[in-house]
Amino acid sequence: MNWPLFSMMYSIAVTVLTGVVIVVALVTGFNEIPHIITVAVACALLSIPLGIYFTKKIGSITGEETYE
Repeated sequence: MNWPLFSMMYSIAVTVLTGVVIVVALVTGFNEIPHIITVAVACALLSIPLGIYFTKKIGSITGEETYE
């Protein structure tokens, strides 16, 4: 796997996903600290498969699936 590309994709995915889900949590009334921490941890874990998916997708488009 292309680890530099994965780290960039993970950074983008975790930032976007956490931002969207925290806004949704705040609008729906889950505005206490334990709720926000739970959302942040869940988004950080959910972004790992998203980062892997997009890394493989971009790697297959560019033809550079591995980083050597």
